[in-house]
Amino acid sequence: MTEESLISITNITKNYKVGTEIVRALRSVSLTINKNEYVAIMGASGSGKSTLMNILGCLDTPTSGEYILNNHKVSDLSDNELAEIRNKEIGFVFQTFNLLPRSTTLDNVMLPLIYSGIGKAQRWEKAMKVLKSVGLEDRVTHKPNELSGGQRQRVAIARALVNNPSIILADEPTGNLDSKISVEIMGLLEDIHKQGNTIILVTHEDDIAHYAHRIIKLKDGEIETDIQNKDIRKVEIIENEVE
Repeated sequence: MTEESLISITNITKNYKVGTEIVRALRSVSLTINKNEYVAIMGASGSGKSTLMNILGCLDTPTSGEYILNNHKVSDLSDNELAEIRNKEIGFVFQTFNLLPRSTTLDNVMLPLIYSGIGKAQRWEKAMKVLKSVGLEDRVTHKPNELSGGQRQRVAIARALVNNPSIILADEPTGNLDSKISVEIMGLLEDIHKQGNTIILVTHEDDIAHYAHRIIKLKDGEIETDIQNKDIRKVEIIENEVE
């Protein structure tokens, strides 16, 4: 890895056994992602993008190949070691939000800090800081069913940010949102990137992918194209009111 590299994967393969057949989900994939890059990973169903996301997010391990994340060789780690790396290095934003339904906004955001062993006062301080940064400081006592879809995704983004991870990994972050709220969420991710964060966006939507600065397209388990985006979409106006 170079000095500024954050992710380096080399000849990553992932095979699954389905009945008597072997499905080759990833076929010798190699790529490097540097710190503060904003990368979109695209591909149709069956292209391997979800498998690649799971490996990059340390949710799964490759069949073969090497994965180095922030100078940690994670391709050979145990499940417990992977869980520790996930909590420390990666902030996840999912299409379905994955919030605890009976917990408040504040408690949902503080959760990763509990796993990190951070004290209660510091957890509260860190969580309130990130909730303010996403415009939800007045929703801290609300539970998910008392929030709109856009607000729930903002809670998920705050939770992803609270541990100051190396990577924000956003899997179809606008998939359950209407077009107006989708633009607001992409504007928020744009701001997060401008603050120096590395973002990996997984999407099947071409217009969403074009908010990223680099677009990687997968096909049949291989990288089909990997280009710098010369036509980056910008969010011109982000309304202050939280939807």
